[in-house]
Amino acid sequence: MILTSKAAVVTGSTGGIGLAVARGLAKEGADIVLNGFGSPEAIEKARAGIEAEFGVRAIHSPADMTKPAEIAEMIAMAEKEFGRVDVLVNNAGIQFVSPVEDFPVEKWDAILAINLSSAFHTIRAAVPGMKSRGFGRIINIASAHSIVASPFKSAYVAAKHGLVGMTKSVALEVAGQGITANCISPGYVWTPLVESQIPDTMKARGLTKEQVIEDVLLKAQPTKEFVTVEQVAAIVTFLCSEAATQITGANLSVDGGWTAQ
Repeated sequence: MILTSKAAVVTGSTGGIGLAVARGLAKEGADIVLNGFGSPEAIEKARAGIEAEFGVRAIHSPADMTKPAEIAEMIAMAEKEFGRVDVLVNNAGIQFVSPVEDFPVEKWDAILAINLSSAFHTIRAAVPGMKSRGFGRIINIASAHSIVASPFKSAYVAAKHGLVGMTKSVALEVAGQGITANCISPGYVWTPLVESQIPDTMKARGLTKEQVIEDVLLKAQPTKEFVTVEQVAAIVTFLCSEAATQITGANLSVDGGWTAQ
């Protein structure tokens, strides 16, 4: 196992991509800090399941990713509980769709705070410890929208483009100190959130489930297949491996060919 005796913090990890990433890292031996909202019962089931299945320690931080002080406390808690933060995965994110002239200012501020600024705050807090140990893996979950744009998503596209730029800058700062910083940019990922949107879209557009999937959700992805959470998690794990030591400042597209067009 490549992460034995190491610890990982994964933001937005009480479900979806984040939970799959946390489980993938735990499978490789890492102790885990889960972060995010949800029902206490579901969060405890996920936390306890990681410990039982993979024989590592797992704790949960309810830190709000819009609040820098809580983010700093989360990293400090991880350092206190596990003595280290070796892997940092910034996955927390939200979305809102609106024409730019109608875009609510508070939604813009929230999307920039959670999708971009929270990664700055976690990195800022975690890098000193990584430098002291001579090892670190910073992995930011961006999006195909870090490369291309879609209408009505000005805040999300701005945040994801910014996340890639920040990642490159951090990668250059820590190069040569055993720390890498990279982005993963998925296209549409099959998650419960995406699946739950299908019935309403079927009704609104008068389409079958198959038509919604192929002609609406996967219209931009030439493979006509969803990215899976397990595939994203596997790439995170790879970026933590010895084989990926010289991959830094990169933005890895996992989008079924979307951004190749």
